[in-house]
Amino acid sequence: MINELELIAKRLAELGHPTRLTIFKYLVKAGNEGAPVGEIQEAIGIPGSTLSHHLSRLVSAGLVIQERDARTLFCKPVFPAITETLDYLLRECCQGSCTKK
Repeated sequence: MINELELIAKRLAELGHPTRLTIFKYLVKAGNEGAPVGEIQEAIGIPGSTLSHHLSRLVSAGLVIQERDARTLFCKPVFPAITETLDYLLRECCQGSCTKK
């Protein structure tokens, strides 16, 4: 079982890669509906195998889910994972000083 610290570190590590961050930003902008893999590939401009690799890393970190609709595979951002990650950083790293003005 992965603990909270390891999970947050994994998420931050995956988002620390420029290609994965670009993919994730694209999905966040797409919103709750997400985007089909083909659309992501076209927008980002990377080969399908490369995109598949990066998406699997984001999925394994719990930042993205994939859902199939007939023949189309959609990728969707997991917004609660973003909130959990940011809350952890604010709670554990800032110790309240980040929210003080």
